[in-house]
Amino acid sequence: MAPSTQSYRRLDPEKIVETIQVLHRRIEHRFPGAGLGKVIQDLLAVSNETVERTRWIQRPHLPLRVATAVLCAMILGAIAALLIQIRNFQFDDFVNSVQALDSSISSIVFIGAAILFLISWENRIKRQRALNALHELRALAHIVDMHQLTKDPESLFRGASGLVPQRSMSPFELNRYLDYCSEAQSLISKIAALYVQGFQDTVLLDAVDDVEDLTAGFARKIAQKLVMLENLNRSLGSPPPPGDQGL
Repeated sequence: MAPSTQSYRRLDPEKIVETIQVLHRRIEHRFPGAGLGKVIQDLLAVSNETVERTRWIQRPHLPLRVATAVLCAMILGAIAALLIQIRNFQFDDFVNSVQALDSSISSIVFIGAAILFLISWENRIKRQRALNALHELRALAHIVDMHQLTKDPESLFRGASGLVPQRSMSPFELNRYLDYCSEAQSLISKIAALYVQGFQDTVLLDAVDDVEDLTAGFARKIAQKLVMLENLNRSLGSPPPPGDQGL
């Protein structure tokens, strides 16, 4: 039997959760009790909530759909009754005919808007729930960025001062720390992408794109620090210690 390629065309929520778990273990192994590890622990909880939330979003909300169908049927029934009764009205002059036509058009527009509102009711509820979750992911992205914000590679090679305190990390440890922050930003964007994987909504897609742009911008700042750190290591001839590349 040929291997299925479907699993490589969609994000697997369970794999994302597993990756966050691995990242959390790596951070706790190298930086026990670090604030970044606590942030990733919260991110792990958010990812588990996201799995359940996206499943709820992708499932049809049957009670809401039944209620929408009943309300639409009642509206259409009222229109049908009105059309039946309209034969009893007399339109003897032009003015009455124009007024009746104007009222009919206004009623049709209003009824059409009401039906459209009811039909989109389910999507709007799901969209709002997803948007609230995306606001939480955006906040986590900013918190991760705060953890790398003060990690200046140049401060490792300068003495302590009143403005820039001496860091306790080695260059290799700072490299790992920045890598962890970059991975966390990438995972946040993957969690955000889960919301539009099985739910097509243009407003929600724009919000997910905003989260992805935000995390990509933070990751670029981290990449610049990593390049700076590598250049400083080369200039000082201090490569990372051998046998310490696993985590």
